[in-house]
Amino acid sequence: SSPRAIIQILVTGSQILGKAFWEAGRQAVKNAKYTPSNAIGGDVAGVSGATSGSVTDVLTRQHRMTLDEAHLILNTRKADTLPVVLQKYEHLFKQNSPPPPPEAGKPAPKVPPPYSHYLQSKVVRAKERIEAEANA
Repeated sequence: SSPRAIIQILVTGSQILGKAFWEAGRQAVKNAKYTPSNAIGGDVAGVSGATSGSVTDVLTRQHRMTLDEAHLILNTRKADTLPVVLQKYEHLFKQNSPPPPPEAGKPAPKVPPPYSHYLQSKVVRAKERIEAEANA
């Protein structure tokens, strides 16, 4: 009776495990095929909604960034003047720039300060978007 119980446990366990893997596979296929209705495939959020011919929508499509996103990146408000925006831009650009090479005769720092080319690019694009809106 003992070998029979062990075999029954193994069979039942393998059936449960098989069903679990089968359902996981089906769910994976569903997830792979699913695209949300608001997905825009590689574009920035908000760009797909810019479908009219207005100046703001044209600039949003051209720069692939909404004005709100640009203000969020630079930590500015819509009411801020262009000099304030440029001041924030310069600060963020400098913070995300690579450090200058060490001067001759001075040792390089053991741990260089962090910088991010990606963030620096986002800051530049945000400034360009705000300037384009101001010039429009």
